[in-house]
Amino acid sequence: MSPTPTGLLASVTDLHEMELARAGGADIVDLKQPAFGALGAWSTQALTAAVMLWNAWGDQLGAAGRPALSATAGDQPMVPALLRAAAERVAGTGVPIVKVGLSASQHTNECVEALAPLAGRTRMIGVLFADEGPDFGVLAALSRAGFAGVMIDTADKKAGSLTEHLDALTLGQFVAEARRHGLLTGLAGSLRLEDIPSLVGVGADYLGFRGALCEGGRTGTLDPARLGQVHARLREPSDH
Repeated sequence: MSPTPTGLLASVTDLHEMELARAGGADIVDLKQPAFGALGAWSTQALTAAVMLWNAWGDQLGAAGRPALSATAGDQPMVPALLRAAAERVAGTGVPIVKVGLSASQHTNECVEALAPLAGRTRMIGVLFADEGPDFGVLAALSRAGFAGVMIDTADKKAGSLTEHLDALTLGQFVAEARRHGLLTGLAGSLRLEDIPSLVGVGADYLGFRGALCEGGRTGTLDPARLGQVHARLREPSDH
């Protein structure tokens, strides 16, 4: 098990869910619209409102006492200029951590390079997709471009969860390789409560959840009781 507890990333669809995630102990509140795809994005207006709420939390709790805030840049094609524009739109609202999906493509490295100037100004997280046979060779490029971290998620939510695509050994190799390059790590992709013990053993910095936190699946509404169960399971002592 990693020396510090594995963090909880909770994906939320509106300001009310943001408040529920904060109250439920999420370490990262992640702004995402599941109805619009794997990394569906909030509108610019909604992101601006979310940043105002997050800043208000800092006033109430002190900056150290509030969760981190991230947002996805949407499901974008692997076209450097388009990916950069989508990420700049999110960063421009003041969201401190911007997640960009890096689909399997011959243009992935060009896309990463195009994001390097933005990575110098804001914390960028690259998202690889377990169901697309991710190339861990891109981790070196992310590190060179100044990215803060990398996650593995799933692109097609109907094609099974993260653990159905990649085993714990492969995920452990991903975490070790990312750490070697100085990158924070996260695992997500239709994770269930029962996935937590084995994934905590993999040692990623964060596990990301949406469907497991909701009444009615990932496009349903966030349920504080389910969030509480996930939070408690993440804090349980490990057998490792």
